[in-house]
Amino acid sequence: MSSSSLISAEGLGKRYRIHHRGGSRYTALRDVIADALSAPFRRRAETTESEEDFWALREVSFEVRQGDVLGIIGRNGAGKSTLLKILSRITEPTEGRVTLRGRAASLLEVGTGFHPELSGRDNIFLNGAILGMSRAEIARKFDEIVAFAGTERFLDTPVKRYSSGMYVRLAFAVAAHLEPEILIIDEVLAVGDAEFQQKCLGKIGEVARSGRTVLFVSHQLAMVDNLCRTGLLLDAGRVRLFGSAREVIAAYAQKSQHRGEHSFEHRPGRRGNGAIRFVSARIVDQFDRRVDALVSGGAFNFEFVVANPSGCPLRAVHVSIGIDNAFGQRVTTWSTTYAGGDFAIGATSEFLVRIRLPRVALTPGEYSYNIYSLVNGDVADWIPPAGSFGVEPGDFFGSGQLPEQRDGLFLDDHSFSVETVTARA
Repeated sequence: MSSSSLISAEGLGKRYRIHHRGGSRYTALRDVIADALSAPFRRRAETTESEEDFWALREVSFEVRQGDVLGIIGRNGAGKSTLLKILSRITEPTEGRVTLRGRAASLLEVGTGFHPELSGRDNIFLNGAILGMSRAEIARKFDEIVAFAGTERFLDTPVKRYSSGMYVRLAFAVAAHLEPEILIIDEVLAVGDAEFQQKCLGKIGEVARSGRTVLFVSHQLAMVDNLCRTGLLLDAGRVRLFGSAREVIAAYAQKSQHRGEHSFEHRPGRRGNGAIRFVSARIVDQFDRRVDALVSGGAFNFEFVVANPSGCPLRAVHVSIGIDNAFGQRVTTWSTTYAGGDFAIGATSEFLVRIRLPRVALTPGEYSYNIYSLVNGDVADWIPPAGSFGVEPGDFFGSGQLPEQRDGLFLDDHSFSVETVTARA
């Protein structure tokens, strides 16, 4: 562990032992009762049990420096919450070790450390004591905590009567204001409303600027991007990538989306009346070669094979592609209606829709898209998400200077001039 590191994880692993009976993973209540009644008459050898080792974490190593804000992301079941519980000393690792320098406050679930029968006032002092604060220290911060949480009216009400939003507001306010060296936060901020989430983001930024360290788990990638400087991507309990937050988010988005040429025959989650249905999609360059990535400034086509189950002529057909960035934010929409109006097709069972991009104006990064179709104003087929693609740096401006992701979402043609200003008399 380096001298500048506040947290060090070395080869962390967490194993759980799963028991199975009778070759089945599920046992109904009636089976348990029947098994108990027949137990005295059954020989031990007749009972079939098996065990399985499940590693929630394996070989996880990383270091976090003082004052850093680390975003931990990954799919459900990747091991994020297990890692935070180990770092919070709630559970012990099966192998490896973790070292923390300083006092840690954890907010892993709504109302962590709260006693439901005590009032909000009493729980502030209880929770502060659990975090290792003195009564004088808590009293000094008390008014600030209450004002931030916005629970003044309910301060003497038992917290068992609080809503989940009130719980998390008070719990976060206590954890963030009592000045731990390390603040560990799970997905709980999703419980609060948008205004409170913004307050939390501001407070976490303030905590980080004061030199304290924050570990933050969230599925809201835009929040991770706004808040975190570094990122840790977990995949099936192992570290897939540890680096800058943007780099980690891009890697997660790329892994999470379908890439390349797509068939939609068995795609779940689609909606619509089925008047037409998307069959497949692909992206091709100007030479009709299939690609997985676009290049800023290059020319590309999105091609969709669309089925017409009735085989009859159709009027007022509309197809659009909604483009989202790696954080799930809508970037732009490419639409047949915007490009020239609704169209009609003749008596055919399939047709091809080609949306042409003569000059890609997106900055480098990872993007996903959904596809959407209308026939006579009714939704015919809608697939969110349909796939993804990358955008690579290209000489958009013809100047030899390649744009970067940090330059924004779009690239606009522009020029400049420099003139000498005549001195005024």
